[in-house]
Amino acid sequence: MSFQEIIGQDIAKQMLQNGLRSQKISHAYLFSGPAGSGQMKMANSFAQALVCIHKGDEACGECIQCRKMKNGNHPDFHVIEPDGASIKIEQIRDIQRIFSYRSESGNRKIYIIKDADKMTIQASNSLLKFLEEPPAPAVAILLTENAQSVLPTIRSRTQPIVFTPPDPQKMAQILGDEGFPMPLVRCVVHIASDLDECRELLAENWFAEIRNVMLQLGKESAGRGSMSLITAQQKLFKGGLGDHIEPVFDLFHLWFKDMVHIQIGRHESIVFIDQLESLSKVATTRDMQHWISCMSLAAECKKMLRSHVNPQLCMEQFLIGVSG
Repeated sequence: MSFQEIIGQDIAKQMLQNGLRSQKISHAYLFSGPAGSGQMKMANSFAQALVCIHKGDEACGECIQCRKMKNGNHPDFHVIEPDGASIKIEQIRDIQRIFSYRSESGNRKIYIIKDADKMTIQASNSLLKFLEEPPAPAVAILLTENAQSVLPTIRSRTQPIVFTPPDPQKMAQILGDEGFPMPLVRCVVHIASDLDECRELLAENWFAEIRNVMLQLGKESAGRGSMSLITAQQKLFKGGLGDHIEPVFDLFHLWFKDMVHIQIGRHESIVFIDQLESLSKVATTRDMQHWISCMSLAAECKKMLRSHVNPQLCMEQFLIGVSG
């Protein structure tokens, strides 16, 4: 993958490509930012540019070194990820052993550590020594969602590269150009973490069904009646959508946020723009604090769901709470 194929992250790209152009490459980098911000894609693009025989600021994609990277069999490139819940000292020792031999091609050896914040203390200390005294020219790329969770002594020995959340508007434009329905696109770019995940959701028939059910539940719950409980029972749990309750809470969060946007006049930020007429009618039936409380309730119910609380119970409590 080339740098140009990665959406956004212009500052991160510029820093890495400047280093490639000047051949001033750090021995270690710390990529930090939210999930879906493209850290792994950027790390792969950077690693491929480092091994490319043309030594430019972008991999050519055609040389023998680039082809080995694409095929996943480059001998000087390794990826470490958690073994279970953590990265263990044995995994760091394995990479130290592999890197004790010099590269046959004369290139730097490159290793990526995914979820670097999940290293055990022993693994972190072992890596620290390796960062300070690598036996052969090497480049380490550590990936994490939370840089502060990485050992301070490791952070101090790496060049920080900060990633920002994906831009929903940019993703929406790309997905719209690809022919996906915009009402669905406007929702999915706020739920999924990157373009690939967006495409996966949009390809699922159940996602459009979930959105339609959520819209009906939203309108019914605003009427302070019990109809929404019946609808949830029939269309979600008896209708075969019971395995997809988490996205319902995500969509409700966006729905309630739209109510706030209408009340403060930020129509350009509305997600359910195709529902503007019904949104406008419902938004004024409660005060802003109510809609903010509903957003909090949606987030809390999603958290309960992830803690293995019964989905039907979560949904019933939620609908009763927002109808009050």
